[in-house]
Amino acid sequence: MVGIAAGLAAIAGLAWFYLWGMASMPGGMETGIAMTLAMWTVMMAAMMLPSASPAILLYAAMVRKNAERGVALAAVWLFVAGYLLAWAGFAVLAALLQAALEGTGLLAPMMLSASPWLSGALLLAAGAYQFTPLKKLCLSKCREPVHFFITNWHPGPLGALRMGAAHGAYCVGCCWLLMLTGLAVGVMNLAWMALLTVAVAVEQAAPGGVWVGRALGAGLIVWGAVLAWPA
Repeated sequence: MVGIAAGLAAIAGLAWFYLWGMASMPGGMETGIAMTLAMWTVMMAAMMLPSASPAILLYAAMVRKNAERGVALAAVWLFVAGYLLAWAGFAVLAALLQAALEGTGLLAPMMLSASPWLSGALLLAAGAYQFTPLKKLCLSKCREPVHFFITNWHPGPLGALRMGAAHGAYCVGCCWLLMLTGLAVGVMNLAWMALLTVAVAVEQAAPGGVWVGRALGAGLIVWGAVLAWPA
């Protein structure tokens, strides 16, 4: 268990180091579609692995306990790979959206919205989504890993990959609009990314986390309204 936790921390740490290097590199904001896709993929690993840790560690505990009884479950890395695969799918769509916005001039070369209206709309949408039934459904799956495994169990290596992808899909459904707020405040705004990482982890795992998510949603709505309709 300690080894798994250390491995997750190492992967997330390396992802953050990559992003820090990219954000601080002179001219590093000029990216093609391949680099943009890589950036979004690494960013999602950096931001979402911490919140996925409870489910990953629970699966690792099940693997260990079953091994003690002579029953082999699929390796933990297959579950993690499935989880990251789901976010990689989101990264493809985010990269394409970023490229489209850059093509229309709505996104500045520094990967920051050039339109107050666009920034306001993204923040308003992300804030409002925090209160929707779909958000509530996806969040419940992320907050209750035991129930997730009971209702989504699939045996074998392919099953572990499938479960990881399913858990990742629920997390994408929970947080996709929050991730897209980077287009409003700066895709490589590391401070904003760190804030969202903490907020999402608290929302998905901590007691009272649901209320933290709602407070975040209310704040985004106010912020978006101010940007969309400046005085």
